[in-house]
Amino acid sequence: MTQRQMVPGLTGRVVLVTGGGKGIGAAVARGFADSGARVMIHCHHSREGADELAQGITAEGGEASVIQADISAQGEPERVIGACVERFGQLDVLVNNAGAMVGRQRLGDVDDAFIDQVFDLNVRSVIHACRAAEPHLATTQGSIINVSSISARTGGSPGSSIYSAAKGFVATFTKSMAHELAEKGIRVNAVSPGTVYTDFHRDYSTPDKLERTRQGIPLKRLAAAEDCAGSFLYLASDTLSGYVTGQVVEVNGGQLLA
Repeated sequence: MTQRQMVPGLTGRVVLVTGGGKGIGAAVARGFADSGARVMIHCHHSREGADELAQGITAEGGEASVIQADISAQGEPERVIGACVERFGQLDVLVNNAGAMVGRQRLGDVDDAFIDQVFDLNVRSVIHACRAAEPHLATTQGSIINVSSISARTGGSPGSSIYSAAKGFVATFTKSMAHELAEKGIRVNAVSPGTVYTDFHRDYSTPDKLERTRQGIPLKRLAAAEDCAGSFLYLASDTLSGYVTGQVVEVNGGQLLA
């Protein structure tokens, strides 16, 4: 197995990454596998990428499986958690990465169907996955890592108000769950990426917008998915972050300083 990002305390741990077939999720799943974790990769539309990733991990001597599901649908987060535990016998780390803006809609165009779609994917799926994972994580003193966004702090750009608000919910929910689950030994944190050049921004941001954003970032570049992975590994490792909970780690190249 490759050891490019070998992080202590992760060998043999079982990690479920939702939305793990591409982008940040794929980089995170790859990073956990490189550190000896056993990985369940959830995907929805990106089955080909998830299968390719799992096959690559397996070929290098690691353990990885794929489950496909619409995580925003009723009952699917519970099914995904159950499949992970059935496959590996336990669950140590839940990464709630699945999410999307769904579309850019200004206030006058927002209707209840759109609100439900955004919240089902970015909010309700996180709540249901955490609830389903809790009894399993309590037996291993595991951890939950949610994914917020820089837009939770800034409000995002025009047309992203519902998504930004949903990610603000995730940040607050993370802190609430850190309080609530601490007595069971479960740590709950979040990673808040800045502008990461993945399909997300290729779909929802114009090249001109991204260039203006890049110029305002102190490090003068957009992030790659791999720039985010280390923060997830750190937060999952009891060796490195066993006394860290309720935190939202900002990964944005200094973008909030600008």
